[in-house]
Amino acid sequence: MGKVIIFSAPSGSGKSTIVNHLLKKDLGLEFSVSATCRCPRGQEQNGKEYYFFSQEEFKRKIANNELLEWEEVYPGCFYGTLLSEIDRIWQKNHTVVFDVDVIGGLNIKKKFGHDALAIFIQAPSIEELQKRLIGRATDTLEKIEERVNKALYEMSFAPQFDTIIVNDQLETALSNAEKTVREFLSRP
Repeated sequence: MGKVIIFSAPSGSGKSTIVNHLLKKDLGLEFSVSATCRCPRGQEQNGKEYYFFSQEEFKRKIANNELLEWEEVYPGCFYGTLLSEIDRIWQKNHTVVFDVDVIGGLNIKKKFGHDALAIFIQAPSIEELQKRLIGRATDTLEKIEERVNKALYEMSFAPQFDTIIVNDQLETALSNAEKTVREFLSRP
């Protein structure tokens, strides 16, 4: 069994930007592509950003115990981690990097214990988070409001993570994340 690093955050906190930065560093990290039954956004491709399944296919994977964890993040919209992804990455002797919702992140942390590092990325404020979501121009205002309400809920779980990184200055957040990951990887 190898190590795993879990990144969780409300949508718009900068989590994906931080994860992508770390994946470019020579740290032996590899991204675990999550599974979902939501539709692709923008230029997302199956097998790259997510494995996209129909709701029926996703439920079948749950029933067949093919997922490490899964969550109904929004009504009728599931996200999860395929066990085959973890095996694929560990076969290469790489550390698995997860970009998952907070409940999924905490569930993964419980399963891997000492071999897991759970990092919560937080926007400096709800107002800034809303501004970032609007700036992405990928969601309707109604969807953005739903994401902001969910962010308030998700932020209540932050203290259960090993580390909280506030992303108010991107360069500082990137540096803090890299330092935290390097320290974790150097542990026996």
